[in-house]
Amino acid sequence: MTSTPPPPRRRFSMIREFHLADFFTLGNAACGVGCVFLAMAFVASGSLAHFYAACALAPAAFAFDVLDGRIARWRQTSSPLGRELDSLADVISFGMAPAALGFAAGLRGGWDAVLLAYFVCCGVSRLARFNVTAEALSEGGDKVKYFEGTPIPTSVVLVGLLAWAAGAGRIGETLAGGAWALGPWTLHPFTLLYALSGTLMISKTLRIPKL
Repeated sequence: MTSTPPPPRRRFSMIREFHLADFFTLGNAACGVGCVFLAMAFVASGSLAHFYAACALAPAAFAFDVLDGRIARWRQTSSPLGRELDSLADVISFGMAPAALGFAAGLRGGWDAVLLAYFVCCGVSRLARFNVTAEALSEGGDKVKYFEGTPIPTSVVLVGLLAWAAGAGRIGETLAGGAWALGPWTLHPFTLLYALSGTLMISKTLRIPKL
């Protein structure tokens, strides 16, 4: 008796697998990329218009991030591709973009660079942990009940503080908080806010209910 060969495996088509929510996720990523570009433009030009525009893209990215989740639930079109896109977009918009803005604002000491890198690494680690523990945290349901550590989009608060500092004329050489000479490198105390944000992201004991 001959067995029927299995049907040929369907080739994965990225475009065909896209859902409406995924385009909003890409909008989130585009805002993050634009923020990084504008931060670099500010370093080159010194124009506050570039800095304010970069800061404005952070809440825009947050809005796209909220909308993609709501649209996915409304249309019941969540997918592994969508979850991966969301994490990658968040790394850009809420990890790299705030760090780039901090650097542009004057956090350019050696210790600043270490803490900004720590902040980004914490964000990446937090997203990876969420992806691998989401099923357990949902407790058998379709929705995660709570976050372990603060969600990475909370870094929008850091961007808001940078926008405030820019408005007060406290960026660059007059960066809010001043600067400390510690050993061979300089530390701007403002960078400690990035270190705090990153630490809260990877906290195991801090649990925040997911609305």
